[in-house]
Amino acid sequence: MANKINTFFKLIRQSLKGEQHDYTLGNVKVAILLLAVPMILELSLESVFAVVDIYFVGHLPNADVSVATVGLTEAVISLVYTLGIGLSTGATAIVARRVGEKNFMEASKSGAQAILVSLLVAAIVAFCGVYFASDILSLMGAQPEVIQNGTIFTKIIFASSPSIILLFLINGIFRGAGDAAMAMRSLWLASLINIVLCPLLIYGYGPFPELGLKGAAIATAIGRTTGVLYQCYHLFLKDRMIRIHQEYFKPNAEIIKSLLNISMPAMLQFFIQSGSWIILTYIVSITGSTDASAGYQIAIRNVVFFILPAWGLSNAAATLVGQNLGAKQPERAEQSVLLTTRYNVIFMSFVTLLFVCFSEVIISFYTADKVILNYGSQALRIIGFGYVFYGIGMVMIQSLNGAGDTKTPTWINVFCFWMIQIPLAWFLAVHLNFGPLGAFIAIPSAETVLAALAFYFFKKGKWKRIEV
Repeated sequence: MANKINTFFKLIRQSLKGEQHDYTLGNVKVAILLLAVPMILELSLESVFAVVDIYFVGHLPNADVSVATVGLTEAVISLVYTLGIGLSTGATAIVARRVGEKNFMEASKSGAQAILVSLLVAAIVAFCGVYFASDILSLMGAQPEVIQNGTIFTKIIFASSPSIILLFLINGIFRGAGDAAMAMRSLWLASLINIVLCPLLIYGYGPFPELGLKGAAIATAIGRTTGVLYQCYHLFLKDRMIRIHQEYFKPNAEIIKSLLNISMPAMLQFFIQSGSWIILTYIVSITGSTDASAGYQIAIRNVVFFILPAWGLSNAAATLVGQNLGAKQPERAEQSVLLTTRYNVIFMSFVTLLFVCFSEVIISFYTADKVILNYGSQALRIIGFGYVFYGIGMVMIQSLNGAGDTKTPTWINVFCFWMIQIPLAWFLAVHLNFGPLGAFIAIPSAETVLAALAFYFFKKGKWKRIEV
């Protein structure tokens, strides 16, 4: 027993150090642990951005307006995350496949082409977001005071779109190479800077001016940009498995085509999810109040905070699938996914108990307003009932993505989010007059169907024959 414990902690230390490891050989459980630990920590810290912003602005004098602004902006900026995650999915699949083939130069070239495409996309998004900031909030059903006070926050967040997209994209490159520790450290750095700067710039301490809501946006932008600079330093200047040279940025039509063939459905896939979340936010806004929106946004931040570690496990499965398919070991890839699913179910079962039993305690950490607290705790409790199914669905979907089969998950998302979740939420909230409660109920309902469909298509095994 003592030897097993010592071995376990030794592997954790190895995973955090980022030592090079061949994930196509050896014990599958060891491979999952080495990848999953830094990926879980990476994505846990990504969620800290939203939680930190909500926490500090929630203690401003006009807390309802500030929290609603952050929530509505985050709902829309999730479309930017969609672009970053979509491109990241393509980069991870291609880089992992080349690494599994032991073709590290082509893996590096693929990473460079992904960065090239991402920069072009990010520039367009940043311009549109800054120019239409107030219109975006208006379309989201924001109250006039939210638009008046929150437009500057939305502009700054959209202006930092290049950092948001590149942070996702470059970490996808590192994950595809199996260098999960580097992806983790870049998020650590970005998150820690945001945590330090948020209170300083929001409330004004020492030489720092009191900027209120604007300060939260600036802190987040600086944190993410610093994380990207750290990534670039290791990607371009350090001697690692993936090292990008200047000549790799020369446009390569074949690699870009392969990248877009995987990334475009992945973008659509996450756009469908994000679009559904935006519509649910809108439904809560029009059937409830600013307090309902604030409570819902606080709940969602906690949902995201606890779901991202499970996404970390899912990303580990995606890397293992890509690398093992590259090494012509499809059965090992499948074994990796099934083991990861088991671990995810165990973790999500714990979170379900936490949300169902302690929802009011969790929400009270962010607000003392009783109305906001009631809405937030109700949302958290209901959404929490579906957490086990979220865990299953996430691993299956990411595994298909890691194999390069991004089209199947896209169709699953279309059906579950746009044909089940949105109509059900509208029917319950508007037609049956359930109000925000209707939107809350629709979330676990759709996710349960998604988990069942994703598992079915994974077991069919078509993903094992995808060429990347």
